[in-house]
Amino acid sequence: MAISMDQLEAFVAAAEQGSFSAAARGLKKAQSAVSTHVSNLEEDLGVALFSRAGRNPTLTEAGARLLPEAKVILDRREHLIGVASSFEAHVEKRLVVAIDELYPETTVGELFAEFAARFPHVELELLFPIMEDVSRLVLDGKADLGVMWRQESLPTELGFHTIGWVPLKLVCGKNHPLANARVDWEELKRHRQIMVTVRTEGTERHRLRVAAEVWWVESHWVILQILKNGIGWALIPAHIIAHSSIASELAIPALEFDEGAYPVALDVVWHKQRPAGPAAKWLRQSFATTKIDTSTP
Repeated sequence: MAISMDQLEAFVAAAEQGSFSAAARGLKKAQSAVSTHVSNLEEDLGVALFSRAGRNPTLTEAGARLLPEAKVILDRREHLIGVASSFEAHVEKRLVVAIDELYPETTVGELFAEFAARFPHVELELLFPIMEDVSRLVLDGKADLGVMWRQESLPTELGFHTIGWVPLKLVCGKNHPLANARVDWEELKRHRQIMVTVRTEGTERHRLRVAAEVWWVESHWVILQILKNGIGWALIPAHIIAHSSIASELAIPALEFDEGAYPVALDVVWHKQRPAGPAAKWLRQSFATTKIDTSTP
C-alpha cells in the first residue's frame, strides 16, 4: 500500500473545502488531479472516503474517522520540515530557562506564547528556583538563561541586564498583632519574619532580614498560607499577593517609616563564555524589552 502526501493533501483539502473544485483552487492544482488523488487513496485504503451521491462530496463514516489521522500525518510532515529548517538556521534544539518567582507569572505566559510562535521546534524547560539558585544553575550550565533578583555580588562569569523592578509589600494575616496598627521599624524586629530561602547557602537570603526570629520557606505562595494563620509577617511581591486566592485573608499594615513598598531589581543573566543561539538571543532581548506587569487586579 503506497500512500502519498499528495493523496492525503487532496483528501484533507476536499473535506475541509467541501468540494473537489474548491480543494483544487486551494492547492493550485487541476480538479482532475485532486479527484484522481482522492480516488487512488480510496483504492489504496480499500474504503470509500466520500459519498458522491449529492452535488458535493460528503465524508463517509470511514472518511470522517480517517480525516484527523490524515491531518496528523500532514502536521508531522510540516513539523519535520520545520525542525530541519531550524538546524539549517542553527536554532537551538533545547533551552532551559530559570525564572525567579519575583517575575510575574502572567508576563511569563505572554512572553513564552510569542516564543512558541517564533521558535515552534525548540524544546523548552522552565525552572522556578529562587535568588542565588538561579545564578548557580546558569553558572553550572544547567540553565541557558536566568531571571532573578539582582545579587549584590554576581559571579564575574555571568553577564546581566536589568529588566525592571518588582515591589515587595509587607504583609501578615488579618489576626496578626501588626495588622491593625501603624507599624514602626522596631516593632517589626519583635515579630517572627517569614523569609523566602534558597537551597544553596549564600548571603542573598539574609539581605531583607529584619526580625530576630525567622522562618525560612522555599515558596512565596506557601508563605502566604503561613501568614494567613497569624504566624508572622513577610515581604512578598505585590503581584503574588494580588493574585493569591487568600488575598482577602491577608493584611498590608500601614508603616511609620515609609510607603511600604520595597522595589527589587530583576536581572536577566547568562554565561559570558557560552555561545547563545537565535532562540536564546531572542529571549534575552525579549526579557529586556518586555514591560513587567506588576499591577494589581
